[in-house]
Amino acid sequence: MTIHDAPPYALPVRQTLDFFLNGERVSLGPEQDPRHTVLTWLRERQRLVGTKEGCAEGDCGACTAVVAELDTSGQLRYLPVNTCILCIGALDGRELITVEALKQHPVQQQMVDCHGSQCGFCTPGFVMALYAHYQAGGSAEREPLCDAIAGNLCRCTGYRPILEAGERAVTARGNQQPEHEARRARLASLPATSALVKGFCIPASSDELADFLGKHPHATILAGGTDVGLAITKQHKDLAEVAYTGRAQDLKMLVEKNDFLELGAGVTYSGAFAALGAIHPDVRELVRRLGAAQVRATGTLAGNIANGSPIGDSMPVLLALGSTLTLQKGRSKREVPLDGFYTGYRKSVLQPGEFIRSVRVPKLPAGAKFAAYKLTKRIDQDISAVCGAFYSDGKTVRFGFGGMAATPARASKAEAAWPRGIDAACAALAEDFKPMSDQRASSWYRLTTAQNLLRKFHAGVAARALVEVTA
Repeated sequence: MTIHDAPPYALPVRQTLDFFLNGERVSLGPEQDPRHTVLTWLRERQRLVGTKEGCAEGDCGACTAVVAELDTSGQLRYLPVNTCILCIGALDGRELITVEALKQHPVQQQMVDCHGSQCGFCTPGFVMALYAHYQAGGSAEREPLCDAIAGNLCRCTGYRPILEAGERAVTARGNQQPEHEARRARLASLPATSALVKGFCIPASSDELADFLGKHPHATILAGGTDVGLAITKQHKDLAEVAYTGRAQDLKMLVEKNDFLELGAGVTYSGAFAALGAIHPDVRELVRRLGAAQVRATGTLAGNIANGSPIGDSMPVLLALGSTLTLQKGRSKREVPLDGFYTGYRKSVLQPGEFIRSVRVPKLPAGAKFAAYKLTKRIDQDISAVCGAFYSDGKTVRFGFGGMAATPARASKAEAAWPRGIDAACAALAEDFKPMSDQRASSWYRLTTAQNLLRKFHAGVAARALVEVTA
């Protein structure tokens, strides 16, 4: 008996994807492959062609639409998403809103009044990014508006009139409560049980996820899809069994204690932003610059860790803070320190059928020093050449780096040399890492800048001090 013949649980499982599209109820069965992208489905099946394909990798924002969902506390959230790398299965239990639904929305009107469009190809994506900001109660101040459209690229208009349109629309925002209440009621009417469609599993709990992976230990685990989506669009991979974590309610919990945060594997960057940012301003700034609003709305901390990219921005911070992971396989759980998780390039201690259940992030104790630095060719939505994070409490030091080795890693020799002075620690850093040269940076540049970041930490120089001086 195969996965397509019977569900893996004893509990009743839906064999449909249930969601709303622009206010209309949708129920998709085996006739639609849940692994296909939302963008493909919109344009080819629904003939909603206002949503454009630009890059097919989540970089340009032309495909932006908005997902409305209820969080674990029942609050309504509006999230901008890159439909080009979002699987249809991730829509289950949510509402998808495309540009066709807006009908002369204030954001659209202000884009016209402020001359925010020329060729128009990118315009629907900008409108939807600003619509998400508008619906979520976002500020009219410049920095939040810049963050809202940092994931959208325009080649002809320029961003000044687009930002002006966003500012005017948000400033004149009226009463949205009736619309919110109607949408909240629609979302509450959707089934919350697990679903299984053509091998695409949407478990409602971590234990149901564990049951599925127990039967299909080599299934692809899908969280935000900001990396797996590229396997579909760029590598044209035919994923077999897929387990989507985005509807497992216990994996979406964020627990805050006096000395640590516990983030379930389904907690997105946007959902964790406030709590992580409260640890230290550098953590807030790094998470703010991680991808763009569309990436932070779907991407998860656990997904970034499991993906194991050597240039993943979250891991250096987590390494420096001394984070640990809770892994689950079946009903068994085990704790693993993050600095013992990776075994090689995109390899880890995860066993077949095992998954990251949660991430524990310690808070800074009183008197501890911390800094995090992200080096890129531009401020917004860029991949790091080097990312470094540093912690010292007078007794213990931890230095976490990305972009310096095959995995995110601590600089153990530099940590051991730290008591002998900054020069000794910088010299030891050359023993810790032999970075590669690629299109983002040379080996020499990476090592030299990593040493300079260590010197900045030693000198107490803030992460954005040089940017602020030259701005």
